[in-house]
Amino acid sequence: MQEYTIQTKHVCAKQISFSLKDGKLHNIKFHGGCPGNTLAISKLLEGADAVKTVQILKGNDCGGKGTSCADQLACGIENALSENTDIADVG
Repeated sequence: MQEYTIQTKHVCAKQISFSLKDGKLHNIKFHGGCPGNTLAISKLLEGADAVKTVQILKGNDCGGKGTSCADQLACGIENALSENTDIADVG
C-alpha cells in the first residue's frame, strides 16, 4: 500500500493523507477542516475506486474559493495516480 500526504491550498484542512492499493483508496485523513464533513468523506470513500473518486470530486467548490477539501483530495489522488502508471488513466 502506497501512502501519500498532500499540503492543501485555500481550504481549512491544512493536510490530507491517504493510501492507495490496487487503485482503491484507504485511510483518508483530513488534518483540519470541518470535522463532520471531512470524517464523512473519509468514511464514504474507504475502499472507493480512486479514478472514479477524482471524477466525482474534482472541481467541487467551497464558498467561492475555487476549491474545497474534496477538490484538494481529488487533486492529490490525481497526482498520486499519475505517479503509478500501472493504475488506469484518470481521464
